[in-house]
Amino acid sequence: MKNINHEKQFIDFLTQSPSPYHAVANVKERLVKKGFSELLESEKWKLRKGGRYFVTKNDSALICFTLGNKSPANTGFKIFGAHTDSPGLKIKPNPEKELSDYVSLGVEVYGGPLLPTWFDRDLSMAGRVAYTNSKNQMRTAIVDFIKPVAFIPSLAVHLSKKGDEVPKLDKQKQLPPILLQKTSKSPNFEMILKELVSHQEKVKPKSILEFDLLLYDAQKPVQVGYQNEFIAGARLDNLLSCYCGLMGLISAESKDNCLLVLNDHEEVGSQSDVGAGGAFLKSVLKRISGNLEDYYRLINQSMLISADNAHGVHPNHPEKHDGNHLPKLNMGPVIKVNASQRYTTNANTSGYFKLLCQKAKIPHQIFVSNTNIACGSTIGPITSSLTGIKALDIGAATLGMHSIRELCGVKDIKWMTKMAQAFFKS
Repeated sequence: MKNINHEKQFIDFLTQSPSPYHAVANVKERLVKKGFSELLESEKWKLRKGGRYFVTKNDSALICFTLGNKSPANTGFKIFGAHTDSPGLKIKPNPEKELSDYVSLGVEVYGGPLLPTWFDRDLSMAGRVAYTNSKNQMRTAIVDFIKPVAFIPSLAVHLSKKGDEVPKLDKQKQLPPILLQKTSKSPNFEMILKELVSHQEKVKPKSILEFDLLLYDAQKPVQVGYQNEFIAGARLDNLLSCYCGLMGLISAESKDNCLLVLNDHEEVGSQSDVGAGGAFLKSVLKRISGNLEDYYRLINQSMLISADNAHGVHPNHPEKHDGNHLPKLNMGPVIKVNASQRYTTNANTSGYFKLLCQKAKIPHQIFVSNTNIACGSTIGPITSSLTGIKALDIGAATLGMHSIRELCGVKDIKWMTKMAQAFFKS
């Protein structure tokens, strides 16, 4: 752990994970290198003590776990949870729009992105494509254009009715990004996807059936600040937690029963087969338990740390916070509390976490919303209510949450990873 350059590794992880599909693929690659074996939901599982396993669902969610020498029914699992998706713009199924010789792509808003930050950015696309091969069989490919291929231009101030005011955003009309300027030789979108799949998969698609494609900021994440103390980049919410949980589990080399769950669809409510509101985690724990009695004993003994980014105090808008709860970047994990159970933290689980941090010499902070401002939520309350596992919510302090480029502290990557490691070893 001491010799790992976490800021560089995290930046690489972010860069290589422009979509939830890529994030899961990158986690899988790291797990295989560390000796984890892949399980398939459709096959019978043969688990052994000391085994290290992972299973994926829909290419966008993943659960990995280690089995200790003691039965999970007697000890429960130490569970660290995060999510692979981020707010953004998703390409519509029939996306092509043509006006004034420009071809644009229709988009849907995914989650709650800060939409003005998506304008005037170099945009690329990544995700998953379903296609037919030469034998007319359906196959899927995880693809990434990598280079900038799209742009959402702002309306010049001179053309606005009131130059000093920001007009209301028409999402249907103003968000479609320009893809190309049409000529007689311009390809259509299916042709473009065929070429991309052919190049990246080394196969020639017969047809494109469907796709799940997301726009993303083509500018790579970087360290910023005079002392390089911050990282600015896309998808910090919540790939930062995914990275720290993964690295914490791998580095802990724990002999206990430990589990990392990375759900998808948190930004749109978690209600899917790969979301925290689905049965993915519950089904894995039941299969590990072997019988219903041991499953309920496991649930009672388990503990979940739900990790999702926290709102750092904004130096230009401190009034948006509660004056006694002002999380700062680079000052350690933030315990998140909400009386309405938008976060699942209580005195018991918060006390456990504080003691864990004290023993591991990790600084920690607390966030409670300004009482006048509505509070967001996480996978924590959903997972806890669905399974009955006691839990708390934490996260790294972040500025500009849900912007196309967010800001976090370099030290917090180390603190969050060290915390996850301490949790799995405790």
